[in-house]
Amino acid sequence: MPEFLASFFPGVSASGLFVLLGATLLGGLVRGFTGFGFAMVFMPLASMILGPVAALGLIWCIDLPFALPIAARNARQAEWREVAPLLVTATLALPAGIWLLIWLDRETMRWILAVLILTAVALMASGWRYHGRPGIPLSLGVGVLSGLFNGMASIGGMPLAVFWLGAQRNDRHKTRANLQTFFGVATLISGAILWRSGILTMAALTMALPLMAVYGAGMWVGTHGFRLANEITFRRIAYLVIFLSALISLPLWDAVIGRN
Repeated sequence: MPEFLASFFPGVSASGLFVLLGATLLGGLVRGFTGFGFAMVFMPLASMILGPVAALGLIWCIDLPFALPIAARNARQAEWREVAPLLVTATLALPAGIWLLIWLDRETMRWILAVLILTAVALMASGWRYHGRPGIPLSLGVGVLSGLFNGMASIGGMPLAVFWLGAQRNDRHKTRANLQTFFGVATLISGAILWRSGILTMAALTMALPLMAVYGAGMWVGTHGFRLANEITFRRIAYLVIFLSALISLPLWDAVIGRN
C-alpha cells in the first residue's frame, strides 16, 4: 500500500483498503443512479474491515459533503408534507437504532434486517402500488423504521425507497427529490446524535477524506446513467440494489468469506 494512503488508514491492510475503495465506488454508482443505496452497498463490506460501529461513522463522513448540496437542489421539488413527518419520527427513532446496534447480537440483527429487506423487495416486485396520498400514520410508521434502520446499519433509505417507489402516483424524479431532500436534512440531525454517541471520530474523518473523491466519481457516473434510463429500468435497478443488499448481509456467507 502506498505510504500516502496508509497514513489515512492506520491498521488497515492493503486488501482491506481495496475492499473499502471498491465498496465506495460501487456505492457511489448506486447512490447517483437510484438516489439511495450507498450504505446498503458500503455497510456490509466496510463492517468486515472496520466493524459496524466504525463503518457507520465513516459512511456519515463520506456522504456529508454530497448530501447537503444535493438536498438543496432537490428541496423545491420534494413534497414536504410527506418528507417532514418522516424526518420527525426518524429523528426520534434514531437513538433507539444506535442502542440496538450496540446491544443486539450482531448476527441476530443482520438476520432481522435481511428478512425485512427481502420482504420489501418481494412486495415491490409483485406489482403492489399504494393508491392515494399517504396518510400521517403511514408516514410516521415509515419514519420510525427509517430511524431504526439508520441507527442500526445506516440503511434508513431502504424503508423510504419502499414507501416512495411503491406509491403509484410518484414518478422517479419525485422519488429522487424526496429521498435526496430527506437524506440531506437527516444527515445534519443524525450527525449531532452520532457525535454525542461517540461514533463520529477524527479517525473516521481522516479515512473519509480520500474516499470522498472515489465516492464523488461514482456518483457522477451514476447520475448520468439515471438520465439515460427509462422508468422501468429505474425501478428494476432499484429493486435489484435492495435485493443484493439483503444477500450481502446474510450471515450464511460468513464461513465462506471468513467474515466474523
